[in-house]
Amino acid sequence: MWASAVLLVLLGSFGANALDNGLARTPPMGWLAWERFRCNVNCTADPKNCVSEKLFMEMADRLVEDGYKDAGYEYVNIDDCWMAKQRDANNKLYADPERFPSGIKGLADYIHSKGLKLGIYTAYGNFTCQGYPASGMHLELDAQTFAEWGVDMLKMDGCKQMDRHTMKKGYPQMTKYLNATGRPILFSCSWPDYERGAGIPINYTLVAENCNIWRNYVDIQDSWQSVLSIIDYYAKEQDTLVPVAGPGNFNDPDMLIIGDFSLSVEQAKAQMAMWAILAAPLLMSNDLRTITPEYRDILLNKDVIAISQDNAGIMGKRVLQNDTIEVWTKQLDISTSFGDYASVILNRGVSGMPSNVSIVVREFGVHDLMGFWDIYDVFQDKMHYYVNVDDFYSVMVNPSGVAVLRFYPTRLQFAKTEP
Repeated sequence: MWASAVLLVLLGSFGANALDNGLARTPPMGWLAWERFRCNVNCTADPKNCVSEKLFMEMADRLVEDGYKDAGYEYVNIDDCWMAKQRDANNKLYADPERFPSGIKGLADYIHSKGLKLGIYTAYGNFTCQGYPASGMHLELDAQTFAEWGVDMLKMDGCKQMDRHTMKKGYPQMTKYLNATGRPILFSCSWPDYERGAGIPINYTLVAENCNIWRNYVDIQDSWQSVLSIIDYYAKEQDTLVPVAGPGNFNDPDMLIIGDFSLSVEQAKAQMAMWAILAAPLLMSNDLRTITPEYRDILLNKDVIAISQDNAGIMGKRVLQNDTIEVWTKQLDISTSFGDYASVILNRGVSGMPSNVSIVVREFGVHDLMGFWDIYDVFQDKMHYYVNVDDFYSVMVNPSGVAVLRFYPTRLQFAKTEP
């Protein structure tokens, strides 16, 4: 099942008008402005936090100097409100000259000098969500402009487009124009979310042929309740969403809010783990200049990132639900890891006490002919060797927290000791 689903996506990506950029072979990683900084354009009153080239340059500096770039976070993404309030005399978009005095090309040059990539925002329709000029009547021109500036990723929103039935035509048009520029530009689409909201059936095969990543559900907010609501949606729709995910094409549950105002450390671990098991883009929206070490460590956890960045690109599924405990499992790339799996045990309980979770190993959804596993607890940094598939595996999981497990077939341990 897993292999055929991935093959379907790979074959679909080579259609005549389909996305042809070779990007997002694993879920993209980076930083995005929106959730943390929104549409703050008052640089006089709030120069440190307004949407400006200074903000994006400083975030780029932090990505490089604080280890995020080395961990795989490579995109610095502008969201809404970067534009001037009108197009220029040639109908081209341009950045607000007071907040972006170097222009987007100058900002892109700076981002690229750091070994990073620049993402930008537009919308399908005449206006962006915050009322700035959008690309509805100028898709081809804007694609060319973004390429000329050196943009590496495009997010196309659509909340001001009233006739959402036209999105299944407009987004593929933008795909065609992006391809025609000759510049690889990762395409992030909001199209399925708006069709969902309008009650329009979503053709995910068409979406996957035209978008690298796509939003399925509502915007994330800075709250644990928002994180849980997104997880619930993905559980409800998993049989639809899992088959369309794979190298080059990923469902996007929205930004990581780790290090912002609301999530506890345990909840931050939970979001990071769940986004990894869902093969979701890891696009942080936080202030990297002030983030505290415990949250930075979560974002830089190499073992969780490895689960996210697995080459197979398989989206995990909820395989077990019992009261406040859920188990989500993802198969990893068998060509490199010989049949590994990753699982997240999510404790949605709020009792104030950790839960002692005990599960028969086979109920994690892992399959191995030898019947024995070595199980690595990622956050506890502990390995449990030679666990039978019919044994109970027990672990304490904090309220609003997770345990993250990596399953290795025991035969690999034997192979390492052979001469």
